[in-house]
Amino acid sequence: MAVTHLPTSTGADVTAAAERARELQVEWANRPVADRAAVLLRFHDRLLDRVHPFVDMLQREAGKARLSATEEVLHCALTARYYARRADRYLRSERGHGVYPVLTRIDRHYLPKGLVGIIAPWNYPLTMAISDGLAALVAGNAVIAKPAEQTPLVCIAAVELLEQCGMPPGLWQVVHGPGDVVGPQLIDVSDYVCFTGSTATGRVVAARCADRLIGCSLELGGKNPMLVLADADVEAAAEGAVRACFSNGGQLCVSVERIYVHHSLMEDFCRAFVARTQALRLGSAFDYDHDIGSLISRDHLQRVSEQVEDAQARGARVLTGGRKRRDLGELFYDPTVLTGVTPEMACYAEETFGPVVSLYSVSSDEEAIARANDSRYGLNASVWTGDPEHGRHVARQVKCGTVNVNEGFAATFGSIDAPMGGMKHSGLGRRQGREGIRRFVEVQSVATQRGLPIAPSHGLSGRQFASAIVAALRVLRTLRRP
Repeated sequence: MAVTHLPTSTGADVTAAAERARELQVEWANRPVADRAAVLLRFHDRLLDRVHPFVDMLQREAGKARLSATEEVLHCALTARYYARRADRYLRSERGHGVYPVLTRIDRHYLPKGLVGIIAPWNYPLTMAISDGLAALVAGNAVIAKPAEQTPLVCIAAVELLEQCGMPPGLWQVVHGPGDVVGPQLIDVSDYVCFTGSTATGRVVAARCADRLIGCSLELGGKNPMLVLADADVEAAAEGAVRACFSNGGQLCVSVERIYVHHSLMEDFCRAFVARTQALRLGSAFDYDHDIGSLISRDHLQRVSEQVEDAQARGARVLTGGRKRRDLGELFYDPTVLTGVTPEMACYAEETFGPVVSLYSVSSDEEAIARANDSRYGLNASVWTGDPEHGRHVARQVKCGTVNVNEGFAATFGSIDAPMGGMKHSGLGRRQGREGIRRFVEVQSVATQRGLPIAPSHGLSGRQFASAIVAALRVLRTLRRP
């Protein structure tokens, strides 16, 4: 069912949008940080006032369950508040240490990049299109965003709300169209690019940015592991696994797709996890009575279904799920739990990005860590244990950008002070935290020298100057100075 009709942006449209945004960016960057932050605080308040209309829009566009849609709106509000409160601290000029103590002054300034391009995905169209842009905006940049073709309306509505909150109209531009057409044009007009999507497309984005010598941050694919250690609470781990695997129908970059369970807990964990998975309620109503909504498209449904069918054909066992739910709607798929998955199966190493997870028995922490790390991806991981300190020790050995102890993904995802991003083929850069705003600025160092020049002077020969510097360095070595 069509929700609305939107025109496709042309190359001329993208160029015109970029030019208009750049015109406004200069004045915006000259405003005090406090004025820019005030826009974000007003946006925070008005977004919370409009939670239900935005949730309705997310459900209508992306097929989400209502709770998943609500969480996305709240995450966007959290991001706005965080950067409004922290922007001045992260962006104010700082003093550094000069080569000559007292005589050399170093100032570090954080200057906006200019125009930040955002290429956003369909699975979290508000969070991924707007949250990145909020940090860029308060840092003094203009923004040009391309939401996914399936989910443009919520991005447009959020930008309109920002304008109502005091952002200059036109400072944040939205263009629309196929990613392989509009995406390259957006990169060519931007000074920095944020991309969230597949690893394959991320490589293309990175190469185009490299050709232009501009920076980019990429949140890409994941085959995220969960480790259930020998001392874990089985019931708590099973409950956490349901959220970790099936939130937003598994259409989540940080969603768990592999679970490694200590052999002593495997039978009990399977029983508890399968029972909770079977209790999940699928549906499309605009209420909180359903846990999982639909998948995004026919093509994506087919991809998920084919991975499960491939696994079954090669000997995997379906503990629950494994079927399309035409009785509920065209795009529904049962949450699915597999065992006996082996390397020749597509779902063993490839990202499914749907409500499918594989269970594996392991004999030790060391085996769980090794198998968790045996992936080209490294986005998110989850560790479950009765001893949080032990969990943190294990977490540091897992090669992922975020690791949650006794939680699936929400602890890091919801803590805006926690930088998020991938290792290995899961991406470059970080969103959230200090790193999430500093990527949108250029660091400028200004040195002011007084008294002695950094060269031979006052009759010193080159040899004498070199000897004096060596002696001075030896003295400085004894001082407690960073």
